[in-house]
Amino acid sequence: MIEKKKEMQDKTNSVPLQGLGVSSPSGARGNILDKIIASKAIEVELRKQQFPISSLEKAPAFSRKCLSMKESLLNSNSGIISEFKRKSPSLGWIHEDADVVDITSGYSAAGASGISILTDLEYFGGTPMDLIAARPFIACPVLRKDFIIDEYQLYEAKAIGADVILLIAAALTVEKTLYLAQKAHELGLEVLLEVHNAEEISHANDFVDMLGVNNRNLKTFEQSIQTSYDLAELIPDKFVKVSESGISKIETVNELRKVGYKGFLMGENFMKEENPAEALGKFIGKIKNL
Repeated sequence: MIEKKKEMQDKTNSVPLQGLGVSSPSGARGNILDKIIASKAIEVELRKQQFPISSLEKAPAFSRKCLSMKESLLNSNSGIISEFKRKSPSLGWIHEDADVVDITSGYSAAGASGISILTDLEYFGGTPMDLIAARPFIACPVLRKDFIIDEYQLYEAKAIGADVILLIAAALTVEKTLYLAQKAHELGLEVLLEVHNAEEISHANDFVDMLGVNNRNLKTFEQSIQTSYDLAELIPDKFVKVSESGISKIETVNELRKVGYKGFLMGENFMKEENPAEALGKFIGKIKNL
């Protein structure tokens, strides 16, 4: 298997990412997102061989009707999308021994408007099995948080019980974003498009349900909530606006609401706590009491 993976890695490295509809956010080698996408291309090819689409379509969850995160956010008093992740490229391990069922079921019971589950192993310590295990215990919509570069991952997301998939504008061409978003809708999945600057908003299309602004700089990993404020007026109103990363204060949520945001994706703020679900419950409680 190791030799096989190395062979695929050599083959992948010899093919420009642009040929796959994947774009480089930096234009220079060494950017962390470039490395992640190159690694993800290898992983996807391996999974295609292990679990072909024909087998994914037979999974019990594949036929379930997806829940709408868009509607959940629009009808929510808090708009919190709580994220389950054990580690990140910038911080390393956040909560290494975290139990996905215990924490996400707790998130759901605490009133999360949606739950994001990382399914990337190499950089975030998650796997598709995390989402499979947690789905039966979650009442709200679930986002499969991963680096989607191939339509195979959409079938996989549907098969493991996801309701929503993430598309990262910095990792895709405009054309590939459109193709994947349309395909996601055909499968009944909603789409959260993530942008980091004004230029990337051009990736938005009619098949995007929510538009998320990541407050983390992909090159430096520095976080600035100002990014969400700067882009708020540039995002068309037909998209549900979501602010991602760097949110830790009730005041920040309230101020972002004033400029049009309905969703707030929060991971590290809760995952760093001994009891993430309890921390979420207290946070939501404070929002409702204002």
